[in-house]
Amino acid sequence: MLVVEDLEVRYQELRALQGVSLRVAEGDLVALIGSNGAGKTTMLNAISGLIPAASGRISWRGNSLVGLSPDRVCMAGVVQVPEGRKLFPKMTVEENLEMGAYLPAARKHLAESRKAVFEIFPLLAEREKQLAGSLSGGEQQMVALARAIMAKPGLLLLDEPSLGLAPVIAAEIFQVIEGLNRKGITALLISQEVLHSLNIAKYGYVLENGKITIHGKAGQLLDDQRIKESYLGL
Repeated sequence: MLVVEDLEVRYQELRALQGVSLRVAEGDLVALIGSNGAGKTTMLNAISGLIPAASGRISWRGNSLVGLSPDRVCMAGVVQVPEGRKLFPKMTVEENLEMGAYLPAARKHLAESRKAVFEIFPLLAEREKQLAGSLSGGEQQMVALARAIMAKPGLLLLDEPSLGLAPVIAAEIFQVIEGLNRKGITALLISQEVLHSLNIAKYGYVLENGKITIHGKAGQLLDDQRIKESYLGL
């Protein structure tokens, strides 16, 4: 289980996260929703060790992640798929996937992981020798997800996986994420696509101005009038 308790993150005098707490149980897909600037990416970056926590606790499977470097967090099984995909555009799809298995624990499973990701993303097998930078946005997002799977994650942190994609492609990406969760991968998803996110999540949190304001089962949030008015335009 991922446990975040009373997390505070500061950018100089700005309190980006203010006493945030959330949980992601093993095997669950949890959505963290909110508008731009709410602190969603800051949350994922703090969990990943990319930025320090001013105070609070972060643990995964009972082990504290606070103060760990990003590579140590990854070694603990927590892997982030960053906003904007952050691929190596002048490297092939194959080489990008191999970078996902960079750590020794994942490297020894390279062959089986490649087979697994090509079963999930058969199109990538066809694009294996193609430069990542030449792919479409949807294909690049597939590579980003596949690269994360190559790291043998226990927990996936998904930062705006549908950003910039056409609606039909975005819907396909959410279907893939739902499928990964059904295969047993635990995930914390942040997205402005509130309807898609809550439709595939088990539980959801709403982050506003650095604070959790609403949380509950995803179905309950979809029926919440505050969510309908603020995020669904209903």
